[in-house]
Amino acid sequence: MPRRRSPFGKFAGFVIVWEFRIRTAKRRVFERTYGPDGEWATFFRKGKGFLGTELIRDEDDAARYLTLDFWKSRKHYERFKHQNREMYQSIDEKNKSLTTRESEIGQFSYRASKE
Repeated sequence: MPRRRSPFGKFAGFVIVWEFRIRTAKRRVFERTYGPDGEWATFFRKGKGFLGTELIRDEDDAARYLTLDFWKSRKHYERFKHQNREMYQSIDEKNKSLTTRESEIGQFSYRASKE
């Protein structure tokens, strides 16, 4: 599988996309927690193969955000999540009050283009 440069200047092979509906009164806390230097990204940085996180807001719906978590491979992500399952669940539970809904859009891999 070919790799592509992530926005972080490193080669990525795997991206996880999450959608969040936030509580607007908690926007700043949400952005700090889920942003590229937030609690989640800091936690993920402990994992081998983590490249970075992007947080983007919908232009037409200010309560809708996406996160994009870049990893070298699915294997790196799955290994990290398995080894850090308890902390992952703890951070997730602690931050539930910031959102009204959270859903995984999907897990994506880069594929060779047929140009």
